[in-house]
Amino acid sequence: MREDRRPLAERPVPANWLTEVERDRIVDTCNVPQFASLPPSQIVPKLADEGVYIASESSFYRVLRERGQNHRRGRARKTGRSRPPASFQAKGPREVWSWDITWLPGPVLGMVFYLYLIVDIYSRKIVGWEVHERKSAELAAGLLERAVWAEGCIINPLILHADNGSPMKGATMKVTMERLGVIASFSRPRVSNDNPFSEALFRTCKYVPTWPANGFASIEEARAWVQRFASWYNTQHQHSAIRFVTPEARHRGADKALLANRHAIYQAAREKHPMRWSGRTRNWQPVGPVWLNPERPDTHSKGHGGAAALPKKAGGADPMAGLQQSAA
Repeated sequence: MREDRRPLAERPVPANWLTEVERDRIVDTCNVPQFASLPPSQIVPKLADEGVYIASESSFYRVLRERGQNHRRGRARKTGRSRPPASFQAKGPREVWSWDITWLPGPVLGMVFYLYLIVDIYSRKIVGWEVHERKSAELAAGLLERAVWAEGCIINPLILHADNGSPMKGATMKVTMERLGVIASFSRPRVSNDNPFSEALFRTCKYVPTWPANGFASIEEARAWVQRFASWYNTQHQHSAIRFVTPEARHRGADKALLANRHAIYQAAREKHPMRWSGRTRNWQPVGPVWLNPERPDTHSKGHGGAAALPKKAGGADPMAGLQQSAA
């Protein structure tokens, strides 16, 4: 066998090949002060307006790339891939919480109260809420501490996810979380959908039939209404994402018995009238683990905020091992 000589073969220069003089002219043109901060996509049309044609736009890019000048011009930053959000898995209650603050309309236009609300993403139970006249890290820290003691999370590793507001990142809130052993997780800057469980709960809150269309007359009235809503939501509202059981039932682990009873009823109905069933009965199996911002199979996020310090039980595991549940 003889050596392949095709890579070394002498080939004729294409007829449309740019000469060195033309290449130098392209580089010189791109470096004049008038065009120094512009890309070829804008330089070529401007030259055409002046009645000048040197080469095509793609030739400009090719020559600049060969001369090491095909980089971003002007003050624009180089584009980059967005950082994936922190991903956490909750296999049971009291593992991953999400919290946020929303406004409640006051008695006059422009006057609002602020609802602080914490939700357990596994059970969707509201584990803490308060209504105040202002936003502050001190008020948020007090709410968190009371919720942690009420739920008995002192000895359990807990992840608390929030957005990037000042109450979420205030010094008092940070110190309180460190003292309670709570791991902080934050949404990505300028990203509005990294906290879906809290946002979905706020939407449910503001679209129930009892929502006061004309606002709350006082902060006491707002607190009384939120107390009734939280009680209804936890103990009566059958949540679509957890097989239509109440958050309180799933939080206590009572959902398995309820769903097993539903399955038995459906099986009995199918045996009584099998001709009415073309396939399996409705799926009443308990919902498995819940993910907050589940990772995609092609991403390898190490998280941010406190995510890098998480054990695999709470984050960084294979997202396909659990069931991805919607927040609504």
